[in-house]
Order: sequence, then C-alpha cells, then structure tokens
Amino acid sequence: MAYQPMMVPSLKPNRTARTVLIVVAALLSVCCVVGVCAGFWIYRSVRDNVEPARAAATAYANDMQAGNYPAAYGRLCAAVRKNLTPEDFARIQAAQLKFSSYEITGLIVNNYNGRVTATATVEVIQEATGARFTQNMVLVEEDDEWVVCQ
Repeated sequence: MAYQPMMVPSLKPNRTARTVLIVVAALLSVCCVVGVCAGFWIYRSVRDNVEPARAAATAYANDMQAGNYPAAYGRLCAAVRKNLTPEDFARIQAAQLKFSSYEITGLIVNNYNGRVTATATVEVIQEATGARFTQNMVLVEEDDEWVVCQ
C-alpha cells in the first residue's frame, strides 16, 4: 500500500505585521503634516509680531545715523517726549559720537499683562574710531504703533 499524504488546508498568511506597519506609517505621515502646518503657523505669527517692532527700531536707527533728529524725536514714546523737548533731544544727540553703521542683532517681544514691549539689541560701529559697541533699544506699542521708549 502506498502512503498518500493527507490533504491539509492551506494556512492564511499572517498579515498582522504588515497591517501594523501600514497603520504606523499613516500615523507618522499625519503627525509630520500636522507638525509642518503648526510650525508654519507659529513662524508666521511670530514674524507678524516681530517685524513691526524691527521696522520701528530700524527707522529710528536710520534717522539717528542720518542726523535727522526731528524725525527720530517723532519716533519716541509719549513719556520721553513729555520730559524732553525736540531742541534738547537734538542738542543731546548732536553731542554724541556719530556711528557709521549698525546691525540689529536681536529682537525680543514681550507681552506682560497686556503691555506689549520689545527690546532690540543693536550693534553699532562708531564713525571716528571704528569701535563696536552694543546698545539695547526699548520699544513699546502705543496706539498700534511701535515707538522707542528709552
């Protein structure tokens, strides 16, 4: 008598590992898309808050560099203008050493109890000596406009 193998039904292939990998890949893809969108949103909101303050600091520094003291005085906050006349401001600034160039190296915007302020770090090169020094410029938001408030 000849031996005849018994017919065994074929086993279903185990696809659990493949299913788990597909689910993990889909979750990672969703997380990456959400992360990129959140990062872009955060970047835009920070940029929108920082750029007006940077523009105000740049405009003030440009006026000071050009010796346009009346325009620079107009960029000061009300508290400083209340205690300082335009003539006194121009006289004080004219007595200072002139600077040949500057660079805004940092800008921090703070919102503390609804009062929005900014601190710009400005690196200045003096015209006569070529010396470099760093100065902090304090800005506040008054009437939806950034102004220097030393």
